[in-house]
Amino acid sequence: MSIYEKAKEYDKKISSLDSLDLIDTDPDFMEIFNNFVLDEVINQNDLDEKTRFIAILSALIGCQGIDEYKIMLLSAPEAQITPIEIKEIVYQGAAYLGIGRVLPFLKATNEILRERGIELPLESQSTTTKENRREKGSQVQVDIFGEHMKDFWKSGPEESKHINYWLAANCFGDYYTRRGLNYKEREMITFCFLSAQGGCEPQLISHAAANMKIGNDKEFLIKIISHCLPYIGYPRSLNALNCVNEAEKKEK
Repeated sequence: MSIYEKAKEYDKKISSLDSLDLIDTDPDFMEIFNNFVLDEVINQNDLDEKTRFIAILSALIGCQGIDEYKIMLLSAPEAQITPIEIKEIVYQGAAYLGIGRVLPFLKATNEILRERGIELPLESQSTTTKENRREKGSQVQVDIFGEHMKDFWKSGPEESKHINYWLAANCFGDYYTRRGLNYKEREMITFCFLSAQGGCEPQLISHAAANMKIGNDKEFLIKIISHCLPYIGYPRSLNALNCVNEAEKKEK
């Protein structure tokens, strides 16, 4: 069996561009793309299928790949990704990409979940209240980044310190404290958001370091970059790799 035949066999289980009938209109491209993604990339390392899919879905949100996101989302059950986990990925995207870029993905997710017969809304995953969200968010920052983040929420110039408060209360207090995904998964997802959208290298270095601090080591992050590369391209993947290397230097 040729490499392309093997790729097509894999594609029967995990759908990709074949569902757009591009095999008929663009056979040369499909052979190149599927041979690369469904043979070389898949077999490059031992990243498990569920983690791979979570990373790719996050990267597609980050790079605004809505059409491919819909295709990949149809295969989420094959990768053992639950509706709650999918929703948590999309929700967290609002903090790192903004609602302007996330809304189409939320609408697409709801549409596909309904088509699968899943009743919405899903069970709430919230664990905080209006009164304790900042405190809980600050604790998440400490757990992930270190003790120096304890009072970060009240730092900065008077005219802009409210943004650091929001970072603790909203980004970490409203999202990271939710059930459905653990800290390691959420930091990996954030790494994918930042890698895929580009132009966020200072934050990407910071979150690469945070990933390594909580157990997503350099080898793991390189695996994530490798599997996301076909979906976000070489420039942003190489930028992400450079940021991982910079983060490693700073941690030494």
